[in-house]
Amino acid sequence: MDEPTRRVLQLFIEMGADALDLHTLFEAGGNDPASRERVLDIVSRLVDTGDLESRGGDFYVITDKGRRAVP
Repeated sequence: MDEPTRRVLQLFIEMGADALDLHTLFEAGGNDPASRERVLDIVSRLVDTGDLESRGGDFYVITDKGRRAVP
């Protein structure tokens, strides 16, 4: 797992939250537009792999699989 992907998943753990919105997840990437675009790509990939689930309204929930992926 690459570092940016790990940071996105780690944010759920650090915040003690099961669900986070995209604006919070953008913090994992930084403030520049390219970083935010990268976070969108990472979140989309994590949904496809089952590490996150979309809950609508830009909210995402970390799955058990996603929790296990973060050491």
